[in-house]
Amino acid sequence: MSSISDNLQWVRERIERASARAGRDPEEITLVAVSKTRTPQEIQEALSFGVRILGENRVQEANEKVTLIQAPVSWHLVGHLQRNKAKTAVSLFGLIHSVDSVRLAKEIGTQASQVGHRANVLVQVNTSGEVSKFGVTPDRVMDLVEQISEIQGLDVCGLMTMGAFTSDPEDVRPSFASLRKARDRIAQAGFRGVSMGHLSMGMTNDFEVAIEEGSTLVRIGTAIFGPRSN
Repeated sequence: MSSISDNLQWVRERIERASARAGRDPEEITLVAVSKTRTPQEIQEALSFGVRILGENRVQEANEKVTLIQAPVSWHLVGHLQRNKAKTAVSLFGLIHSVDSVRLAKEIGTQASQVGHRANVLVQVNTSGEVSKFGVTPDRVMDLVEQISEIQGLDVCGLMTMGAFTSDPEDVRPSFASLRKARDRIAQAGFRGVSMGHLSMGMTNDFEVAIEEGSTLVRIGTAIFGPRSN
């Protein structure tokens, strides 16, 4: 069985090769190690081999882990956020990847403002059209970003999407291309207080295609930690 250190080296090599194919600098791509259900011991091992950003799907699970991890690390929320968890999320996460409504954005902004903080967020876009996935539709993302840009207490830093799970990563390429095009349209619109510096797309099964289509944040769990037992 491969160790976490071996897995990380393999992932980084694949990031470099995908970047080279796209004519990109691999330093433009940030690895978010998704630590959902992973033990503190597994997480500490990954951190000892250079991981600096951890992605969690649930606020409560991240909150329980934060005090157990003895290393400098930034936490990202990569899963769906309920409004009643916004207060805790603002205090825990350096970046929230999953804002998909004005109501959620307002709650995040309110909670951040109350503690004199500005929350960094990405707007989640459902580029696959699957009803099981969260996110605004591509034809509505421009309007949503414009509305969120007027909310105090948060900064829109880019977009996020989840590709459909498929055995052939090429099947997901149109979804990633769609997000990149949406990013370009929004950036051209020049909304005040909005930066389109990040595209969060690509997971274990499809991150190389995502990089080729412009991803700056790849969210990888299984390829680093191995299959989950639950």
